[in-house]
Amino acid sequence: MEKSYTQHEGKVVEAGNRFEHVMAIALDPRTNYKEGIVRCILSREGNLTLSGYIDRSALYKIKGNSLEYFEIGEKIVIKNQQEIIDGLLKEGSECIGLEDPDIWIDEKTDFVHVYFTLPIKHAEPHKYSIHLGHAVGKNIESLEMTEPTLLDMGDGYAKEISIAPMNSKGVHLNLVESSKKGKEWNYSTVRIAIAEDMGKPWKFGETLFNPEEHNISWVGGHASPGPLLPKSFIDVGENKMLGILNGREANQKVDGKTKYGMFSVGLFIYDYENGKIDWVSPEPFIQDSEAITITFASQFIETKPGEGILYAHVDDSFVRAYTINAESVRKFLP
Repeated sequence: MEKSYTQHEGKVVEAGNRFEHVMAIALDPRTNYKEGIVRCILSREGNLTLSGYIDRSALYKIKGNSLEYFEIGEKIVIKNQQEIIDGLLKEGSECIGLEDPDIWIDEKTDFVHVYFTLPIKHAEPHKYSIHLGHAVGKNIESLEMTEPTLLDMGDGYAKEISIAPMNSKGVHLNLVESSKKGKEWNYSTVRIAIAEDMGKPWKFGETLFNPEEHNISWVGGHASPGPLLPKSFIDVGENKMLGILNGREANQKVDGKTKYGMFSVGLFIYDYENGKIDWVSPEPFIQDSEAITITFASQFIETKPGEGILYAHVDDSFVRAYTINAESVRKFLP
């Protein structure tokens, strides 16, 4: 696998003495990407490489003087959070914490919208509802939680969003990680999330990529959409954007348990006007040198024309930065 990136030394965000694991960085463009949010793991039960492990999480502020290193600040306080969560709970169920934030700025109002995974653990063993939560405010310090953006109604959850530009009909055909039951496994899929209003509940659209239906080994079991790369970085055609795809190799049965494969960072081309994935890279293009099982990208910042920093978390434990160059990335494209 030819390298088309430079892996930065050290960790962009590390847990220090407060947390054992941190992951899923999201940065606020209005602060010149010097402030943002990170997911901190409060406790972890089980083995990261096997199904059934449980992370309990919270979202914390981060701040840095450069794009190379951020320090963890205070826990994010979201008004109305408990009331919204209580409305999602059934007897014996619990929310195990907010996860995997994404930040979108409404240019008309300059309000910040934060989307996050909102997982509910039910009393029945191994049963979860995974909703896409939402909060909005003038800044990260004044967020108020709304009704979830997408509710898990049993036919596929929603998490890990990619925000698409508005199409000619005035609609954002965003992408989310969802799921489908296959012949042997449950597969993580890429699905359309139709947003007529970014601040109100969205609608599920069709599934665009199901690993079971493709013979692409690096994304044979799980597919999750990452950030879409701006056209100023790389232009792949009218109404299309190059996106980051987080993919995991197919599951395996080991001693009666489900063992996960390697999670890597790859590419896809998205037609955001019509809601179609035109292409998925046959190979990944980033695997961290220290990764045992996971390299998962969550944020991209263009630092100059044709060059930028991609942030990913490694083994759900720390955040790393990688410099990627548009000309090197083009070598992967069809």
